[in-house]
Amino acid sequence: MIYKSNSPKETENIARAFSKELKSGDVLCLNGDLGVGKTAFVQGLVKALGVNEPISSPTFTIVNCYEGTLPIYHFDVYRIDDSDEMYEIGFEEYVYGNGISIIEWSEKIADILPENRYEIEICKDYSIHEDFRTISINYNSTKG
Repeated sequence: MIYKSNSPKETENIARAFSKELKSGDVLCLNGDLGVGKTAFVQGLVKALGVNEPISSPTFTIVNCYEGTLPIYHFDVYRIDDSDEMYEIGFEEYVYGNGISIIEWSEKIADILPENRYEIEICKDYSIHEDFRTISINYNSTKG
């Protein structure tokens, strides 16, 4: 599915609507350039899943954990040099656990991502206007 957003608030609302599709164990791979709105997407998603605390990107901590209707694990792997670093923080326990895992910059660790996952790409389009984004959400599954 491809969605169009004209503001950070619309991006949050798209994520809120999408959150209704999620279940325990889902993995969301969130990609896009710096400043494209990944954090706005995560904020809308996490709020819709019952988290009332402030949400920020875990750029320096690698993972933030939130308790909502399900456990939520928000990764930012921008500063990761290789996938081995993810094993050191217990990546598999999070991703193959009972929560929802959101991984920003997931292309950096493509070799260790689960085969069944949501791929979410956010892109700016300045030719339309400064705040315009397209948000592509696809489910990648080996089960067909």
